[in-house]
Amino acid sequence: MLAYTFFSHGDFRLVEKPLPSVKAPTDAIVEITLSSICTSDLHIKHGEVPRAVPGITVGHEAVGIVREVGCAVRKVRPGDRVAINVETFCGDCFFCRNGWVNNCTLPDVGWALGCRIDGVQAGYARVPMADNGLSLIPDGVDDLHALFVGDILATGYWAAKIAEIERGSTVAIIGAGPTGICALQCAKLRSPSQILVCEKDAARREFVRAHYPYARVFAPQEFEAACKALERGGADSVIEAAGGDDTFELAWKCARPNAVVVIVAMYGKPQSLPLPDMYGKNLTFKTGGVDGCDCDEILRLIAEGKLDTSPLVTHTFPLSRADEAYALFEARRDGVIKVALKP
Repeated sequence: MLAYTFFSHGDFRLVEKPLPSVKAPTDAIVEITLSSICTSDLHIKHGEVPRAVPGITVGHEAVGIVREVGCAVRKVRPGDRVAINVETFCGDCFFCRNGWVNNCTLPDVGWALGCRIDGVQAGYARVPMADNGLSLIPDGVDDLHALFVGDILATGYWAAKIAEIERGSTVAIIGAGPTGICALQCAKLRSPSQILVCEKDAARREFVRAHYPYARVFAPQEFEAACKALERGGADSVIEAAGGDDTFELAWKCARPNAVVVIVAMYGKPQSLPLPDMYGKNLTFKTGGVDGCDCDEILRLIAEGKLDTSPLVTHTFPLSRADEAYALFEARRDGVIKVALKP
């Protein structure tokens, strides 16, 4: 089968690989029907993920059809349509039982697919811990609508959940890339009175205005003043999904006293927490990677028409043109929202 493969810093290639097989009783083999390119894949390409293993198939966002399962798999069976979770986790340890699956204590878990083991930008993929790593796609939900359930939608849902958004509150979201837009939709489910979005790219600002008219959209130079003009002097909840050089500082400055600031962005360098400058604001910071423990619930919301991230896919390429797809995604990633790959 064709598989898009990481060889070294800057070197991704489409190569032929053998079909994957069941290695453990908890494995499933999934025929991939649609995958996508994620910014995290570019981080691997640029050498920013030291734990990425040369020779692995990249990609961790996908949907497909189960073709084979190990003897211990109970949740899915061959023929089921499934969304694949970016996180590999046991479901039984202290952290998993509390919903913190990103911190599962078993070896070789967390972000494994497309980083430390073969991923999903291929014709088939082996999914370990399949009862946790796969979610059944409801009838009536197509591949495009389910594509982001296991990664960026799980991230956006988790960010909105831990942001302590109350009905009638105000939410500030920094970054209108794919994760920020997923957080925007998931925050809306919690009935805030206002959602303010900060985005530096004009094309993305127009995208948000066109698809999510309930949000107020600002350029970075306008955003802090807009938040401080709110009734309480800042947003009740802030979600930082940009990861820019100054977006962490912008996040805490836009929060009202005693607000919650959630950091889901991935930074390329350490950030400063200037405690003397924020003394007395009594802020609560929550940080970390996606905890993909709500994928079944997210799929239910999609089936009910309450979440729709399908507009994020602006281009679809066959896997045989993966080089071209990556070049487009990388060269125009401020304008292109998501690029899908179809085996």
